[in-house]
Amino acid sequence: MNRDGGETDSSSPLTILYDSIRWEEKALYESARKRGVKVENVDCKNVVLDLNDRNSEFRGRTILQRCVSYFKSVHSTSALEGLGARMINPLQTAMMCGNKMYSHMLLEKAGVRTPRAVSAFSEEAAISALDKFGYPAVIKPTIGSWGRLIALLRDKESAKAVIEDREHMFPIYQIYYFEELVDRPPRDIRAIVVGDSVPAAIYRYSGDDEWKTNMALGGRAEACPVSKELEDVCLKAAHALGGEMVGVDLMESKADGLLVHEVNNTTEFKNTVRVTGIDIPALMVDYALHQK
Repeated sequence: MNRDGGETDSSSPLTILYDSIRWEEKALYESARKRGVKVENVDCKNVVLDLNDRNSEFRGRTILQRCVSYFKSVHSTSALEGLGARMINPLQTAMMCGNKMYSHMLLEKAGVRTPRAVSAFSEEAAISALDKFGYPAVIKPTIGSWGRLIALLRDKESAKAVIEDREHMFPIYQIYYFEELVDRPPRDIRAIVVGDSVPAAIYRYSGDDEWKTNMALGGRAEACPVSKELEDVCLKAAHALGGEMVGVDLMESKADGLLVHEVNNTTEFKNTVRVTGIDIPALMVDYALHQK
């Protein structure tokens, strides 16, 4: 189905698959239209797929996966790849990027420096792990975005309270993932990777009385120079996860230098465009159409 509820156009060279229209999806669509590219928006919530159709209308099509929901993203990517579509990003990237533990392990395996982290799988084991890991520590859900359900555990009492709450949540929140509180400036870095280039990056500063740097929580953005070191780290991280178009989030550890703490599959880039002036949507459209 297309955005108007009609049938998909199999002759369209570019499809944008979404579940929520953000600034980024609008920008990608308009960029393609301005460049004379035939493009359509497809609402994932309206899609019905025959998983046994060997002559699917999606076979051979290039689809930009832009679903915000991790579960819609990985399942629709799996189905469409199986039906012969070229997905950007592919299923392996969607699965690995969307889970902080999966991505951490792949980054470590590839030699990309990450924050120290520890995992446990029960309430008792989690408290025991933190006793050895030390406080303060940051608890993160393995699947989540926009800084939700991330908490700073300053001591054992606060850890017990937060972990006890997690025990009454959906089972995914009972997979305990803790990171060190990295000693760094009050900012992190979001870099955009398109293919084998890093065209732009921004610093994301914490908002007032906020230790997180997520822009959804009131942070501010400034342009960040793309140094050779930053470029090398970002490309290594993207390649480790098989990403073609991703956002790489890094922290500037005072002790260990650049640490990658997240790679984003359906990355947001509104603020990066705003503060750098780099036309990221055009770069993404060009890459999608010319890299087969």
